Amino acid sequence: MTIPTQGLVIGKFYPPHNGHIALIEHAATACDRLAVLVLASQFESISLEQRVEWLRSATASNTKTANAAQAAPIEVIGILSDAPVDYDSDIAWDANFASIHAALANAGIDNVDAVISSEPYGTQLATRFGASPIVFDQDRTRHPISGTLVRQNLPDTWQHLPAATRLGLATRVIVVGAESTGSTTLTEALVGHYRAQHPFRELASVEEYGRHFTYELAEQKQAEATAAGEPAPTMDDLVWTTEHFGHIASVQNDWEDAAALACPLIIADTDALATTLWERRYMGEHSQAAKAVVDARLPRRDVYLITDHEGVDFYQDGWRDGEHIRPTMTRWFIEELTRRGLPWVLLRGDRDTRLRYSIELIDALWQKNTRFDSPPWATATKLESVAL
Repeated sequence: MTIPTQGLVIGKFYPPHNGHIALIEHAATACDRLAVLVLASQFESISLEQRVEWLRSATASNTKTANAAQAAPIEVIGILSDAPVDYDSDIAWDANFASIHAALANAGIDNVDAVISSEPYGTQLATRFGASPIVFDQDRTRHPISGTLVRQNLPDTWQHLPAATRLGLATRVIVVGAESTGSTTLTEALVGHYRAQHPFRELASVEEYGRHFTYELAEQKQAEATAAGEPAPTMDDLVWTTEHFGHIASVQNDWEDAAALACPLIIADTDALATTLWERRYMGEHSQAAKAVVDARLPRRDVYLITDHEGVDFYQDGWRDGEHIRPTMTRWFIEELTRRGLPWVLLRGDRDTRLRYSIELIDALWQKNTRFDSPPWATATKLESVAL
């Protein structure tokens, strides 16, 4: 009878990258059960909860491999541990091992049979457990990436991160506003400004899907009218349904996430939450398909930029609802974002003033989100050479 083996992978996962995922997937083929332990510190900028969530998402689809009948089930757990790290110090080892042991015991894991690691400390940790050490890609030849490298150069290592990490780390700026208040103009100017800079060369344009959908709906009605020999429909002839707004909100989320996978900075011309307000405008309070989408999935927001209607001339392009609704829509944006506790900034003034003010804020948000604080005893993983 074969005794089931309990495997262990530990790390900071600050943040999780593709090398981590490869290590975990390899470990899952070497044992019957696998615990992945995240050791996070209060000195670090990414929370324990975020790292655990990203790892769970990134490993959720772990399946059978060519070299194993079945991959082990993976349990991702975490613990806050501020014990200083010193691999030559007994007190440091005792302190860190106590955190590891307590986290495993709390998860119902009483023994460890194998420690799988890409770091030199893995062998010593295995000795403390009385377990077998398994070394994987310690020289990083298979996966030339490290947490150190990611923290030093997030834009150039972006594609070395699993999707869950990229979606969680991306700095998201959402530009919203009533019709003909300059939101699209500001978005395009901001995208142009940042795309010209090396770190943001892959910055994607996240356009307003609702406008595209309106064009498609109009073309469909035009074709139907032509086939029936009827007069061409106008904007007032378009019939909106609750389902339309749920669809628009879902696609808007998808477009935004696609941009996040391409670049760590997103500047979007509207979002799914804005769709809830347009649904309210056209369908009434009872229609909440877009709200259901938002309540189920609204990505983390860094800031909403609200383009104010005051001082901006209304331009009717043939598709807009009308100038009279602009003050109400501006108020709705402010009220809804405030009610949800989301960060927002109201923008008044001419185009250049709005642009300069927005850039000042976005630059500060980017610096905050890419600072990656570490405790003074943190060690850096140095790679011999990396092609980014």
